[in-house]
Amino acid sequence: MRIASDLHPYQQRAIEYVLNKKRCGLRLGMGLGKTISSLTAFTKIHNIEVKKVLIIAPLNVAKNVWHNELLEWEHTKHLTYSIICGNEEERIAAANKEADVYITNQENIVWMLKNKYSKYGMIVVDESSGFKHFKAKRFIALCKFTSKYMVLLSGTPAPNGEIDMWSQQYLIDQGAMFGKKISHFRSAFFEYIERKHRYVCKYPKLIATKLAENWLSMSAADYLDLPDKIINIVKVKIDNHHIYKEFEKEYYIKIEDEELTATNAAVLYSKLLQYCNGAVYNENGDYVEIHSNKLDMMEELVNGHEGESILVAFKFKSDEDRIKKRFKDAVTITSKNVNKIQDDWNNGKIKLLLCNSGSAKGLNLQKGGRIIIWFGLDINAENYLQFNDRLHRQGQIKPVIIHHLVASNCKDEHLMKALNQKIVTQDNLFKMMRYKCKNS
Repeated sequence: MRIASDLHPYQQRAIEYVLNKKRCGLRLGMGLGKTISSLTAFTKIHNIEVKKVLIIAPLNVAKNVWHNELLEWEHTKHLTYSIICGNEEERIAAANKEADVYITNQENIVWMLKNKYSKYGMIVVDESSGFKHFKAKRFIALCKFTSKYMVLLSGTPAPNGEIDMWSQQYLIDQGAMFGKKISHFRSAFFEYIERKHRYVCKYPKLIATKLAENWLSMSAADYLDLPDKIINIVKVKIDNHHIYKEFEKEYYIKIEDEELTATNAAVLYSKLLQYCNGAVYNENGDYVEIHSNKLDMMEELVNGHEGESILVAFKFKSDEDRIKKRFKDAVTITSKNVNKIQDDWNNGKIKLLLCNSGSAKGLNLQKGGRIIIWFGLDINAENYLQFNDRLHRQGQIKPVIIHHLVASNCKDEHLMKALNQKIVTQDNLFKMMRYKCKNS
């Protein structure tokens, strides 16, 4: 069992930051210990300033990560906890249970407010970008919770750029920094580009300077000796590319006896990504297989890494089904089997592990392998970065290779470019913030 003296200096810095600021954000890179830093800060004020803490996290993390971290440390194992998940009867029982630490998933916040479970001495929001949408019911509900301490945790709080920070900063200061309404933030710091249908930040350095007042930003690369991360783009030429172009132009194609139609541009975009992967869903919810080019290329990669365990990111259920038909030993990790599968993977018992690209948060897979294959890309930069960090994190001892199967001259290429632009924007913002933090 680990003891408080095992905490690293950068974790001690995060703890002191929370205690001094009380309402703040910790933008800490993967592996820097956001969880134990927050819990240790709570132990310092428990039964002195506050009596209980509410931890809000993604479902898998809420159910499997926080309470296990409590039990791994000598100075936190005495804290009692209650996990507010499950059906309504289970949630009510857990919320009414006497405990020091209450843990719930992000989707429960509206329900908790409605049922008057909204007053805590300290609130910790894990993966705070889950509250970046200012119109979301969960964000509106959380704004009405009361607490002396409010700590936001994230390694990727701005996956879409600076615009994502307004709502998260609002949870900290109720609009004191960037205004009571997002329109104030937009008018002061952004310009709307009509042809791109999006806001472009005019003053990123100024935003970074302001955020550094109550956000501590630390990068894993600054504190951890991580192995290399090798990015590999694998171009895949898809069969009958002219049919793809026809679909892109006409919103309609016919494959044998199946008619595939997109009702609007958003639906078309999704269906074109499905087409890149090899199967498109019809209006009945069934999918039509079109080509096997990505599967063929994936088989080459798997054979090229013979003897190694490989983690595969998929986007659509059709991808998962088709991969499992081709690779009989493939296993999917889900919220229901996460503990067993995670252990089996890390013990070398699984050679091909599939995971939905949006469901990887909280997984510790670095001991089981070093190879990732992106079968289907994800436009969500947070999902992308979080997924890659399942292997490229503290405890990994080998260079991590990340293969991206990208359909040539298709939406895949556009998506990859847009994804990289989002990552660069977020990285630049937090590089500036780290500079301000180091020099303040």
